[in-house]
Amino acid sequence: MKTRAIVVVCLCVISSVAFARGDRYGGEERNYYSGSSGEHYVQGYTRNNGTYVEGHYQTNPNDTQYDNWSSKGNVNPYTGQEGTVYPSY
Repeated sequence: MKTRAIVVVCLCVISSVAFARGDRYGGEERNYYSGSSGEHYVQGYTRNNGTYVEGHYQTNPNDTQYDNWSSKGNVNPYTGQEGTVYPSY
């Protein structure tokens, strides 16, 4: 019984260490790109300071800021929020 408890504790420690490895925010960040839609899903993650960032959609990276949902004149199709940021380039 004692051996089984030690094995369970070791497995928990190993799995928690494996879970903690990840991106610069302290958790694993997963991006799911869709081939032709121009957007992708970013899975939720926890930052090093303990703040949880909800999963969300982002526009795919490119060389312009004019097609980002936060840019003035654009509307985020998932939240309905209008863009407020003037593109800098």
